[in-house]
Amino acid sequence: MSFLRRLFGGGQRDNDGAIHLYVRCGRCGAMVHVRVDPRNDLLPEYGDSDDLSGYRLVKEIMDSRCFRLMRAEIAYDARRRELSRMLEGGAFITRDEYEKGREAQRERP
Repeated sequence: MSFLRRLFGGGQRDNDGAIHLYVRCGRCGAMVHVRVDPRNDLLPEYGDSDDLSGYRLVKEIMDSRCFRLMRAEIAYDARRRELSRMLEGGAFITRDEYEKGREAQRERP
């Protein structure tokens, strides 16, 4: 599963304990970085016997170029390990892609 996280570039945790998502808008190509606090932003999900079965993150993300909303949904198990992810209106990118794209934007006049 860590291979998929590295490949699709999301759910990366830094030393601050947060989950960092990097996305690219499907319409204009603008890149967005979103910081998620797993203690407050993850919604608990319960099974049939009222036991905690996992968590879900539902995040609406807006870029600063065309202002289109993208909707991310990520499922986690009870130990907060990522199980699946989906993004409507864009694509997940890696942190490296995000940083290279931001650097290229700074170099353009």
